[in-house]
Amino acid sequence: MRRFRLIRDEDISGVSGTGVVAEGVAFSTGKVVLSWCSEYRSVTIYDTVGDLEAIHGHEGRTRIEWLDAPAPGEAPS
Repeated sequence: MRRFRLIRDEDISGVSGTGVVAEGVAFSTGKVVLSWCSEYRSVTIYDTVGDLEAIHGHEGRTRIEWLDAPAPGEAPS
């Protein structure tokens, strides 16, 4: 299990703002839970980190900052 923050450098939608916009956890199963920090707070679940990035990456304007190192034997993201 690894914690991360979703950091948005540019908010093209004008909804979530910039900086740390969400906090999340990636589980050893691959599932990802994301808790939004914006005015419109919600919790979302994704099948993979790749799915999260495809939806919220905004062509590189949003990035994941890992707070924990990968577990032994786990491939780094």
